[in-house]
Amino acid sequence: MDSSRTTAAFLSRGRRPTNTYEETVERLLQAIRLGVIAPAERLPSERELVEMLKVSRATVRDALATLIEHGYVISKRGRYGGSFVVENLPERDASIGTPAKLEESELENISVLRRVLDVGAARVAAGRDLSAAERATLQDVLDESLRASTADYRRLDSKLHLAIAEATGSQDLVRLMADLRTRLNNALGALPLLARNLSHSNEQHTAIVHAILAGQPDVAAQAMIEHVEGSDALLRGFLSDGRA
Repeated sequence: MDSSRTTAAFLSRGRRPTNTYEETVERLLQAIRLGVIAPAERLPSERELVEMLKVSRATVRDALATLIEHGYVISKRGRYGGSFVVENLPERDASIGTPAKLEESELENISVLRRVLDVGAARVAAGRDLSAAERATLQDVLDESLRASTADYRRLDSKLHLAIAEATGSQDLVRLMADLRTRLNNALGALPLLARNLSHSNEQHTAIVHAILAGQPDVAAQAMIEHVEGSDALLRGFLSDGRA
């Protein structure tokens, strides 16, 4: 899979009207946290980041310096140098959020958003005439997720959902999906990784991607609904505060 293509698509989303430095940090951190740029992988060059993010070189340098300071990125000198994601990401900090018991309303909000974004993305992607490159990317990301170790599972799970969003052709949807996955992963971080659940999830991922590649929107949407409902059940079981 061409990971540079996926990284470029993810980072080149339409910029929102906010502080450019803060959004640059946010986008790079999301790309790292969600596995778009993997541990030990080299980030695009400063010049490439300037072009992808549509910000100044000074803003890129300030954002990279912040990520280095907080332990997400390291800088290497020499012929093969550059900025690299660290092999072991820092534990969650206050800026990311700490997994905790969630209000029922928050669980419901996440569930509704997934039914709109995840299910809608699967349906739309399955209804498109995907290019050979798009089809190859989806299959490669699926294969990567199926081989994932327990430590890498959630990162590659997010990467697959982002790849499905990207297959819709809407970069705005990729941005919305990234925001949702960041929010969802904050909740999922409090759940144990259950072997049976991971196996079931892999089966569902396979069914979703195969339906998309086969051009079956209704089948893809139904498979995604089942996948979302499985996550809902675990989230409510482990994180609900127990109130109606």
